[in-house]
Amino acid sequence: MRLLVILYAGDYREAYRRMVSGEPETYIGHRYSVKSLIRIGQQAEEVAVLCCRSEDAYDEFLEPGFRVIGTGYEPEKNMRSLIQTIKDYRPTHVVLRAPMLGVLNWLTQRKINTLVMFADSFLNRSLPAKFKNFLMVRKLNHPCIRWVANHGVNSSCLLQKMGVKTEKIIPWDLPHTKSPRVYQAKHIKTDAHRWNLLYVGSINEKKGVGDILFALLELRRKGINTQLKIAGKGHVESFSLQAKRLGIEDAVAFLGLVPNDSVVGRMREADLVLIPSRHEYPEGFPFTIYEALCSRTPIVASDHPMFRGVLIHKVSAMIFTATQPSALADCIQCILEDASLYHQISEASLATWEQLQIPVKWADLIERWLFNSPENDRWLFQHRLVSGKYNDFRAYEAAYLHET
Repeated sequence: MRLLVILYAGDYREAYRRMVSGEPETYIGHRYSVKSLIRIGQQAEEVAVLCCRSEDAYDEFLEPGFRVIGTGYEPEKNMRSLIQTIKDYRPTHVVLRAPMLGVLNWLTQRKINTLVMFADSFLNRSLPAKFKNFLMVRKLNHPCIRWVANHGVNSSCLLQKMGVKTEKIIPWDLPHTKSPRVYQAKHIKTDAHRWNLLYVGSINEKKGVGDILFALLELRRKGINTQLKIAGKGHVESFSLQAKRLGIEDAVAFLGLVPNDSVVGRMREADLVLIPSRHEYPEGFPFTIYEALCSRTPIVASDHPMFRGVLIHKVSAMIFTATQPSALADCIQCILEDASLYHQISEASLATWEQLQIPVKWADLIERWLFNSPENDRWLFQHRLVSGKYNDFRAYEAAYLHET
């Protein structure tokens, strides 16, 4: 049994190095994933992780039975080379973590036993995107793909809406070692001269970073003093220049990548956590929401469809219309000027976090699928989207699916 885990991006070689050297992990779940795959590799002939988009090419055994491969190129421009790399590995089983149609085509043509595990949404309604999604659904419904998993219930419901066979969809999540129980609910500061805002994630336009900058300018015009900290990597230089052009560079600090184990603490220190994703960004369900809930710092989030049914305006978060900086500024101003609302949303963090817990964890799903047995088959069937275990989440269908 040769298992190949195919990632679009994600440096498991670096994650392994940080793990063995005792350094904190940069991304949530990397250490858990590496340990899980090493354990699986001890039971199989070999497990390899293929990073389709890496800065340099590599092919290394990190431990007996556990191998990492990096392409060193962009897969979209080198699909033939990527397919050849997969072919050369000779996998008997594949876990596909990214919606790459070219890879799906090859896997289904070769009838390779495949588990699909996305963390994506497919919301782009343009004709090319619709056609690509149509082709992808045809492949996802192929018999060699027994299960199609997605991160969170909302994103799994969207697969169902797209046409993926309902009986093969399973929502998944990572284990959560932190919870809101660590902290008391927060009260708004009464003597603040400057409000501290925090954004954690990829720094790009589709994640709404530019919308935050324009919202800060709006708040400044209203006399509301804010300081924004941005943690993550991406288009730092372009957004730094944008902040300068807007005249708010003194109110924006780029922190770079920060250790994941410090994220909740940084969120706790902030007055608000901002999650302004635009609809075109293919969110599955961002881990920053879990982390912000753990910190009990109120969230100001966009109305991204993947957040609906979980983040409710003035109940569990402040929700604004995506791509509308003025609406974002209004939400920030509203909660900062309403101490009761601020405390109410902070208080609701625990119940919201508990509602989000999903029984299927990443490694459990892989192992139950990989090591086939009647017991494992029963477990997989019992955790399908249609099993009834996720009925509390199905408000999403009323809120979104029936609108489309």
